[in-house]
Amino acid sequence: MSSDSPASFHITIITSKLRLAEADAEEATIPSIDGLIGILPGHRPLVTALGEGTLTYRIGVTSESFEIRGGTAEILPESVLVFTELAEDQEP
Repeated sequence: MSSDSPASFHITIITSKLRLAEADAEEATIPSIDGLIGILPGHRPLVTALGEGTLTYRIGVTSESFEIRGGTAEILPESVLVFTELAEDQEP
């Protein structure tokens, strides 16, 4: 992250049925098939396959999390777009 990076990034989380979340976040943790990815504003561009686990993002002192299973994520310096499915026992 460079010193001129933004203070937040826009995160959008979408399933096949609905948009779960859309917010300006300060950090996120996404379960990829290779392990957890920590995301801060200014992150290097990346497209990754998602595994099962907890996707979490933070806005100030508030955090939101979803249990997900699979999907893809496109990570850019100022935005994160996640296409996923909720775990069986999770409701939107």
